[in-house]
Amino acid sequence: GLAGAGGVLSLYGMSALVVAVIAALALVLPVWAAALIVGGVLLLLAGLLALAGIGQVKRGTPLTPDEAIASTKRDVETVKESARR
Repeated sequence: GLAGAGGVLSLYGMSALVVAVIAALALVLPVWAAALIVGGVLLLLAGLLALAGIGQVKRGTPLTPDEAIASTKRDVETVKESARR
């Protein structure tokens, strides 16, 4: 809905700003160099954000569902004890 439209418009806005930065750098550098510099900086920022996000995910979620495993082990022990009686 409206949130999606806002997201799409923000992407267009960011693209326009990136083009403006490239155009500004193109005043003192060849256009290809300006585009390469801006693209490299954007990729570097994307990589740093991705690494930060991966770090947050690793800290935030356990790799194994410890509570579920412990509960299942208790259930198995209960069934074994019931079968012995």
